[in-house]
Amino acid sequence: ILKLQGMSCLFYSLFNKIIVFFIIFSIAFTCFSCALPTQQDATTSVVATNFPAYDFAKQVCGDSAQVTMLLPAGGENHSYEPTAQDIIKINNCDLFIYSGGESDAWVDKILSSLDEKIKTLKMTDCVSPIPVGEHENEFDEHVWTSPANAVLIVEKIKDNLSVIDKSNKTAYEENAANYIKQITELDNDFSAFFNTVEKKTMIFGDRFPFVYFTQQYGISYASAFPGCADHSEPSATQIADLIKKIDSEKISTVYYIEFSNQNIAKTLADATGAKTALFHSCHNVSKEQLDNGVTYVSLMRENLNTLKNTMQ
Repeated sequence: ILKLQGMSCLFYSLFNKIIVFFIIFSIAFTCFSCALPTQQDATTSVVATNFPAYDFAKQVCGDSAQVTMLLPAGGENHSYEPTAQDIIKINNCDLFIYSGGESDAWVDKILSSLDEKIKTLKMTDCVSPIPVGEHENEFDEHVWTSPANAVLIVEKIKDNLSVIDKSNKTAYEENAANYIKQITELDNDFSAFFNTVEKKTMIFGDRFPFVYFTQQYGISYASAFPGCADHSEPSATQIADLIKKIDSEKISTVYYIEFSNQNIAKTLADATGAKTALFHSCHNVSKEQLDNGVTYVSLMRENLNTLKNTMQ
């Protein structure tokens, strides 16, 4: 019996040692695994506030970096507020791209609150911004609506990524060159079209984020609202002036932007017999569009086709 008890104790002691060994091994393995960088951690991360910044970065990055858009698909850019998760994404990214205008007023506050400075790129710094309003430092933030500006922004994104992630510099340069070629072809096609048009006037029964676009191609315009100001309704005088302009200049189409309720455009069209048509500002896209892989170039080409069908 004593012999059996001794064997039991020996077996129990050995069993305990095995258990302790596995516990120590598990802890050591876990700690070692935590210390190793994951594939996601090792990948260069780019965070963009809106669709243009997201698309430009995605085209430059290709498969060499991870790109995230903060603005939810179908969301309103000018009323966006960052979530706690969004702030974490910004804090952990290698490059943060934003417009730099009124809709990004929250950005400076977030950046100043971060423990460590991160690399940022402001799209309005990539171009010559157009002053708006009465204050000296107020600029129109919709710089991407000009294809010429889009090229400059893509180049800056490429330059920044080439410094941040030198191992993929060649890929960034090749991707950027390819997208710049597409944008340049788009620019040339817009110019060729407008050279055939006598009446270069666009009426927007909506907000107006196209200052850079109209300036580049020498287009005159009138709109229900200045810029992208969030007004509820235009005044009766504004509506009357737009109706008068449409009638006197025989304008065939009133344009509206994406995610608009189209109410003002329809009012103007009903009063004048004009048609209405969507003109993409590229602020944002729907979930379906995002899933289908639309790009800045594809949306702007839709705009070109719209102009060919409506501007005479």
